[in-house]
Amino acid sequence: MYKYKSGQISITDFGQPAGMHLNENNRWVKKAEMIPWDEIEKRYAKLFKNNIGNVAKPLRLALGACMIQADYGFSDEEVTLQIQEAPYPQYFCGYNAYDDSKPPFDPSSMVYFRKRLTPEILGEINEMILIKNKADATSNDDHHDDHNSGTMIVDATCAPSQIKYPQDASLLNQARESTEKLIDTLHNPGEKKSRTYRQKAHKDYLALVRCRKPTANKIRNAIGKQLSYLRRNLESIEKQLQQGKSLTSAEQNRLIVIQKVYEQQKYIYDNHTHSVPDRIVSFSQPWIRPIVRGKAGKPVEFGAKLNISVVDGFTRLEYLSFDAYNEAGTLQQTIENYRERTGHYPAKVLADKIYRNRDNLNFCKEHGIRLSGPALGRPKKDEQPDRKQNYIDECERVEVERRFSLAKRKCSLGIVTARLKDTAFRCIAMSVVVLNLRKLVLSLLLFFKMWLVWIDQE
Repeated sequence: MYKYKSGQISITDFGQPAGMHLNENNRWVKKAEMIPWDEIEKRYAKLFKNNIGNVAKPLRLALGACMIQADYGFSDEEVTLQIQEAPYPQYFCGYNAYDDSKPPFDPSSMVYFRKRLTPEILGEINEMILIKNKADATSNDDHHDDHNSGTMIVDATCAPSQIKYPQDASLLNQARESTEKLIDTLHNPGEKKSRTYRQKAHKDYLALVRCRKPTANKIRNAIGKQLSYLRRNLESIEKQLQQGKSLTSAEQNRLIVIQKVYEQQKYIYDNHTHSVPDRIVSFSQPWIRPIVRGKAGKPVEFGAKLNISVVDGFTRLEYLSFDAYNEAGTLQQTIENYRERTGHYPAKVLADKIYRNRDNLNFCKEHGIRLSGPALGRPKKDEQPDRKQNYIDECERVEVERRFSLAKRKCSLGIVTARLKDTAFRCIAMSVVVLNLRKLVLSLLLFFKMWLVWIDQE
């Protein structure tokens, strides 16, 4: 039977399986020691109080399960099985003894956990972990130091969502099929049903998708046909609604998305363009926008765009949005966040050229901050750039690329499988927390290895 004990217990006090001796240097044991569970419990335990009558789950179990999921990319069902079957995840989640008699919770509870752990809460938990382990060299100990110190690296990336690559004809076909379902829902038995030409419309769509190399004219003709079918269905739905028939709240929201898709695709078709403001690229997730990245092999990505800052190798999520914003506009707030944490501004900020606009340069100059990169405009006559300093800055700035690479390969940031907007934000914020825990464990292992080498030399 699962028994939760508040506070951190040592691995020796943990009720271990018969015939098995758990290693105190295991990564999950070390991660558990790096997290201030008591402080987190005091601040956020009320989020997991259940007023319905069911037994509430401890915060450590909920937070630990979400961390395990972000670390491995498990499904909700697999997370419960991993915790049930393995002693180390049980210790990490707050068990006081190994118990494999039943799952710790129903897999559907993971949805409840993710709803409670908002990006703001996860950001505060991330900060509490870093403060506990003194990961930031400019910690609260320097809060009264007015001199600029420290280096902050900033950059932006996209966390791609798990959606089908958007194509106009496919998007219109999905919208048309949804309108046909709405027409079926509004139809009353005995009434004359509105004609939808669904069979003909489906054949027209198949004629396009079954063509291996369709020409531009064939694609355009297929889109024009789907637009006409969709327009007819929307007019039919509008007439039935005017007659007093009604839709559910979910169906009304779906109809709004369909109408927006039709308006955008009609504009694109009539104006022979591929650009439209707030373009919808996923019918099931209409908040996702195309993010032009210009990267090799992936010029455009579809998902949330996020800004992070890296100080001493540890990451903080600074800004997150599904809109394609200009990351240069977030730099000043990111610097102010650094000052709020440490009591002073950084001595230097390493960033891409896109951050070097006039507003940011003036802001940094006013506060005595060196912003890396070349000066704006043409080089002045006889001006010699400091190539050595530029090379050092670029080498140091690579650290943020390492953080992105590790987060996307190992911390579930490479593909966001969440289907809801808020849930996607929570998954991204959790990835940053797990990324820092990995960094802390690695630093500890490296220190332990160096200590062993020193002992051997002695």
